[in-house]
Amino acid sequence: MTEPLLSVRHMAAGYGDVIVVRDASLQVNDGQIVCLIGSNGAGKTTLLRALSGLIPRDSEDCCFLGEDMRRLTPQDIVALGLVHVPEGRRLFRTMSVRDNLLMGAYLRNDRGGIAADLDRVLTIFPKLHERADQDVSTMSGGEQQMCAIGRGLMARPKLLMIDELSLGLSPRLVDELVAALKTVNDDGISILLIEQDVMTALDVAQYGFVLDHGRITKSGPAAALVSDSSIQSAYLGL
Repeated sequence: MTEPLLSVRHMAAGYGDVIVVRDASLQVNDGQIVCLIGSNGAGKTTLLRALSGLIPRDSEDCCFLGEDMRRLTPQDIVALGLVHVPEGRRLFRTMSVRDNLLMGAYLRNDRGGIAADLDRVLTIFPKLHERADQDVSTMSGGEQQMCAIGRGLMARPKLLMIDELSLGLSPRLVDELVAALKTVNDDGISILLIEQDVMTALDVAQYGFVLDHGRITKSGPAAALVSDSSIQSAYLGL
């Protein structure tokens, strides 16, 4: 049996004395798009921040590419190939689109590879190519999200974690981003996606996990979760 790309068992994480994620277990296999769904406050963002090493976490097991992540720094985790696109995009205002993208390659020194990856990102997101020299803060929300994802890709991830893909965006832009994620996945990059639009998340993903009050309460193939009556009632309004 092939070892999962990412494997987490019984993770707990939070802020100070406040425990938000209490007992979360999940895995992502190589080549998968996996979604993590749940209501606001369920702990989804906290879980991604814990996986990135941005906040303290405790777990029975937390492995990426077979390596124990529990004592790794955020920089170590990025270098290993686990890259986080945060909620709110967190782009560098006053800097150009190109410079924001290149910030994603700050741990790399392979100039030829960086140039090739920049060309690839600008091919996946043609609007970024058109606006490469533009101040990133002057772009639309959808274009900024493209830039945030592109910056993540410049780190050459094996697994890209994206927090809230569609927040505040029009359906047309969401469709463009979903198509881009499928292209990224076709290039061999696995994706762990948090998405407030549960139907969009389950449509793009092959597998899903449900986080409720800090615990994974349900998981399965995305198609099975869509037809699950409890999922339909809680998240799809059916």
